[in-house]
Amino acid sequence: MNSPLTISISKSEQRAILVVGCLTSFLTPFLSAALNVALPAIGADLGIDAIMLNWVATSFLLSAAVFLVPFGKAADIYGRKRFLAGGLVIYTLASLVAALAQNAVILILGRVLQGVGSALMFATGMALVLSVFPPKERGKVLGITVTAVYLGLSLGPFIGGLLTGLLGWRSVFWINIPLGTGALLYLLLKVKGEWSTAVGEKLDVAGSVVYGVSLTALMFGFSRLNGSFGIAAFVGGGVGLLFFIRMQIKSEHPVLSLGLFFQNRVFGFSMVAALVNYSATFSVGFLMSLYLQYNKGLSPTISGFVMVSQPLIMAAFSPMAGRMSDKIIPGRVAAVGMAFTGFGLVMSVFLREQTSLIYVIACLVVQGIGFALFSSPNANAAMGSVEKRSYGVASGILGTTRLLGQMFSMGMVMMIFSMLIGKVSIGPEQFPMFLKSAQLSFGIFAVLCFLGIFASLVRNKEE
Repeated sequence: MNSPLTISISKSEQRAILVVGCLTSFLTPFLSAALNVALPAIGADLGIDAIMLNWVATSFLLSAAVFLVPFGKAADIYGRKRFLAGGLVIYTLASLVAALAQNAVILILGRVLQGVGSALMFATGMALVLSVFPPKERGKVLGITVTAVYLGLSLGPFIGGLLTGLLGWRSVFWINIPLGTGALLYLLLKVKGEWSTAVGEKLDVAGSVVYGVSLTALMFGFSRLNGSFGIAAFVGGGVGLLFFIRMQIKSEHPVLSLGLFFQNRVFGFSMVAALVNYSATFSVGFLMSLYLQYNKGLSPTISGFVMVSQPLIMAAFSPMAGRMSDKIIPGRVAAVGMAFTGFGLVMSVFLREQTSLIYVIACLVVQGIGFALFSSPNANAAMGSVEKRSYGVASGILGTTRLLGQMFSMGMVMMIFSMLIGKVSIGPEQFPMFLKSAQLSFGIFAVLCFLGIFASLVRNKEE
């Protein structure tokens, strides 16, 4: 096995790895954004209620979060390219399962499998890119890969809305099959080396199982806190995670290196900032898509056109933000970004049925500027604070933190839906209550975002 600490790599293969990193960074956000626009059509076709419709999105996040940290550690041991290829295979096959689903259970199963494949890609893509580029270019390449994420988010609503309107919601999954296959072939043909930095270490299987079960219970319980079973699952998951932490402290080869949190101030607070930011932002696309189609009465295609404004701004500003974070303390750039996002969320609280589309787009644009200024600088601060040999684990932790934030975001929305709407399919009679749910969600997210500015600034003492 080759190590990124000693490997000599050509410029062409270096560029190929960056292309692969961009392709894998594009796939998942593209599908997520496209799926947000298709959700009303899925609910109508399969007869899914509001809570189950939320699980179509959340099941993917939970599955990816459960496997990300173990896969990150395993990739450091057995090879990052190998795991990245496996992720593309699973993701592509899972897209086929989802496209053929005839009921909610099979669709959610497909989403779970997509989460497994995405976990393999999340845990290896960024680590592989950073392994072959020098530290002085870290912010630049992170900005490029984050731009690929936002291009996925940009094209997702437009293409998803167009496909859903013309060919039905299943086409949103069908299109991922050639995309995933193309990315896999490019990886196998263009990237010849292998990167592993923890050869000889053992994977903590028992710790991985405890982590996965505990995290599942915690997140399922969080979405059901209005019932006794949900509270029990939430508490049980929390206790399980505490037991997992104790296991990791005693383990010779921990799956999660706690020293990255407790001995590395910059990395620890970068994870806190990421958790808060994604908790405050991820559900915006989900809520905006439903708002535009339910309360504004727009078609999936027009809704996609409106929603594309946010990720387009993200894609435009991300390269600049990445370069800025190579020259300015990354935490300060990220804090400014979080402030912009919080202001955009405050604007969203005032959405009404009669609100003009210009105002809706303004909300999305302000949030897009904020998220672009936050994302790559925060990742630059985090990855720049760890050694190369730990890139896989650090990348897995960063990805898991992002997914946990996204799940908390969706979990808060599910909890609000449960309290205000109930377990019913959303029809015209529920539209006013849905709007109240969205406004309440935006308000909570804005408060979270402004509190998260502290986590971005406090790490500056060590940067």
